[in-house]
Amino acid sequence: MKELLAQADAGGYAIPAFNYSDLWEMEAIVSAAQELRSPVMIASNLQVIQTHGVTRLAKLGAAAAAQADVPVINHLDHCFEEDVCLAAIEAGYPSVMIDKSHCCLEENIDAAKRVVAKAAEKGVDVEAEIGRIKGKSVEGVYTGDDFLVDVPSAVRIAEQTGITSLAVGIGNAHGFYKEKPEINFRRLQEVNEAVRIPLVLHGGTGIPQEDIQKAIRLGINKVNIGTQLHYRYVTTLRKILSEQPEICNVVDLMLPVLNAIKEDVKRGILMCMSDHKV
Repeated sequence: MKELLAQADAGGYAIPAFNYSDLWEMEAIVSAAQELRSPVMIASNLQVIQTHGVTRLAKLGAAAAAQADVPVINHLDHCFEEDVCLAAIEAGYPSVMIDKSHCCLEENIDAAKRVVAKAAEKGVDVEAEIGRIKGKSVEGVYTGDDFLVDVPSAVRIAEQTGITSLAVGIGNAHGFYKEKPEINFRRLQEVNEAVRIPLVLHGGTGIPQEDIQKAIRLGINKVNIGTQLHYRYVTTLRKILSEQPEICNVVDLMLPVLNAIKEDVKRGILMCMSDHKV
């Protein structure tokens, strides 16, 4: 992951990270990445881990990566529990995120240190978060106004923990935006100038392409997208069930869903400018 992020930084693009809920979404992500020759992260959040099991998802992710002819990184996203991060590391996840951004800075740093120490034994990359990602979703709930990352805190967590990458709160939010997001590009630039590790933008669904690409130019090396894929999955499935209730073969039902998700994945890849980089 470090190498992919370094290549993205040097090449002026970002690694797209797409959240999956099941094998169909995972397959759509990997298939789209192969067609557009893009490196990609397939990410599972805590709810998905708890539903399917960390060992099973680790093996599915490893199989997907082994069979793909582009870089595929299986990532544990927005994990608030250290023990789940450690279980994912033991199970074979190559990348995990410990999210203690809801805690005080000292607790955030201490948790990241502990996860990094364990991850280092297995060569696993670790992402942390500073500032707050707004919105309500399984990845977190925050509706306050004190969301903006401050530069000294970003410097401390980057320098004192050994994390691979850092997610920053700059006005981005999980879920669908109710109005055009106001991204604080000045603060992003300040953080990027102050820290030496790659920066991550969460809440990619609904941020205009021009803002995503401006953020990439100002230091974002990874962009997370999830809500759009889940929305496409559910709405496409609902439409097929309504219009063709006679279908009872799961594969016949799900292949159009997979193809619909793939198109959204491709749009995300193009937005991150990571197509044809491998």
